[in-house]
Amino acid sequence: MTNELSIPLFALHTVLYPGGPLPLRIFEPRYLDMVSACLRQGSGFGVCLIRSGKEVGMAAQTYDVGTLSSIVDWHMRHDGLLGVTVRGQQRFRIVSEQVQPNQLIIADVELIPPESEMDVPAEYLSLVDLLRQMIEQIGHHYSSIPRKFADASWVSCRLAELLPIPLVQKQHLLQLDNPLQRLDRLGNIVEQLGIR
Repeated sequence: MTNELSIPLFALHTVLYPGGPLPLRIFEPRYLDMVSACLRQGSGFGVCLIRSGKEVGMAAQTYDVGTLSSIVDWHMRHDGLLGVTVRGQQRFRIVSEQVQPNQLIIADVELIPPESEMDVPAEYLSLVDLLRQMIEQIGHHYSSIPRKFADASWVSCRLAELLPIPLVQKQHLLQLDNPLQRLDRLGNIVEQLGIR
C-alpha cells in the first residue's frame, strides 16, 4: 500500500482507533453515495473527529489525524436507514482537502506507520484486567475482533476508545505514536476516574 492516498472523509463526533469497531447509521445522501462507492471498489474511508461544525449539513472542520476504515458489515435497519460497521485500519495525517459540491470532503492523506507489537509491561497489567472486564460487559461489537491482550498498542487503543473520557482527550491519545506513552496516560486517567 502506498504511503499517500486520496480518500473520502466521514467527519464525526467520535474517534476511531486502529483495530476498533464502529457501527454507523447512514442517512445523508453524500455518505450513502460514499459507502456505495467504497463497497463497489472494495475501498475504505477516513474517520476524523470534528473540530468545529456538525455531522450533518455543511462540511465540518476536522482534526488533522484520523483513521482509515474498512467496511466489515452492512445491512438495512428496521428504521429504513443503512447500518454499516467499519473497523479501524491505519492512522493518517491530512495533507490537503477539498470539499465537493455535495459537502463530502475528499482528502489527500499520508499514512502513519502502524505501531509495532510490543508486550504490555508488568506495571500496566491492571489495565489489561480492566479492559478484559470492559469487553466482557460490552459484548457483540467486539465478538469478531481478534483479541491481543498481550500487545501494548492493541490494549491502549481499546482502552482509549472505551473509557468515558472527552473526545478531545481521545483524539490526543490517537495522535500519540508510542503505545507505552498511551498506556501511561491511560493509567493516570483510570486513577482520576477512580475505576481501579
